[in-house]
Amino acid sequence: MNLRRKMRELIERPGLTLMPGVYDALSARIVEAAGFETALAGGYAAIGSMMAQADSGQSNVRDYADHYARICDAVSIPLYVDADTGFGGVHNIRQTVRMFERAGVAGLFIGDQTFPNRCNYLPGKQVVGVEEMLTRIKAALDARRDADLIICARTDVMSVEGLDAAIERCQLFLAAGADYAKAQGVHSAADVTRVVREVDCPYLATFSQAAGTRHISLAALEAAGAAAVSFPSLSLFAAAKAVRDAVTLLKRESSLDATEPLLMPLPDYYAVVGLDEQREREQGYERAAAAVMNKRAAE
Repeated sequence: MNLRRKMRELIERPGLTLMPGVYDALSARIVEAAGFETALAGGYAAIGSMMAQADSGQSNVRDYADHYARICDAVSIPLYVDADTGFGGVHNIRQTVRMFERAGVAGLFIGDQTFPNRCNYLPGKQVVGVEEMLTRIKAALDARRDADLIICARTDVMSVEGLDAAIERCQLFLAAGADYAKAQGVHSAADVTRVVREVDCPYLATFSQAAGTRHISLAALEAAGAAAVSFPSLSLFAAAKAVRDAVTLLKRESSLDATEPLLMPLPDYYAVVGLDEQREREQGYERAAAAVMNKRAAE
C-alpha cells in the first residue's frame, strides 16, 4: 500500500489515530522509531525550527517544499502537512500542490485565512470570503496528479464568527470536492460532537501547545467521534526545553559530565540516524567494486 492510501486508511479506520508533530527529519525519525504510524509537519513548528520565530506566515512555498521533502525522505510513514493559504492566488496554489506532491507528502490542508497566514492561536487573523476559499479548493484539486493525495480544506472562521459559520463552511468545502474539511479551534467535547454529526467526513482534531490548556482528554475526544488528532508543536516544545535545560546546566556547572543524564546515549542516536545501515551500504558498494576489479583481473 502506498503512503497516501495508508494515510487515508489510518484516518478512516475505527478509533483515534495519533499524529505527533515533527519539526525536522530527525524528530520525524524519532517519532517513527517510537512506533507511530503517521506524523504531521505544521507551519508553527516549521517556522520555529527554520527561523526561530513565531508563525506569522513569513516563509514561502519553496522553503516549505524543501523542508517537507527532507522529512519525507527520512521516514517510511505518511506525512500530513500544512499548506497555509496556498501562498497566493490560484496559480500559486497549483504550484504549491505540485511541489508538495513531489516532496512526497501524503496529505495537506489549505486554509481560508487571508494571506499571509498566521497560527490560529495568534491574534490578528482574518478569513477570506467563502467563495474565494472555494476557488482555492478547486485549484488544489485540479493541480494534484495523484488522486490519493489528501486535500483537506481548513477554516479558521470559528474564532472570528463562531461554530455555526465554521460548520457551514466545512459543508461547502466538501460540496466543492475537498477530501476532508476541518473546523480549527474546536476544543469542547460538545462542539466536537456537533462537528462530527454535521460535517460528513472524518474529524481531524488539533491539540497544540499554542492553544494553552483548553484541550479535553483523548478519551473524551475519541468518545465525541474524532477520527484523528495531531499534536503539531509537541516535538518542537519538547526539543526546545531539552536544549535549554542542557545548555543551562552546562553554563551553571561548567561540566560536560553534569549534562550526561540529559543527553540521548550515543548508541541510541546512531540507531535513530541509521549508522549501521550506512556502513553496510558503503561496504556493499565496496564489495561490488572489488568484484568488478577481480573479474577484470581474472580475464
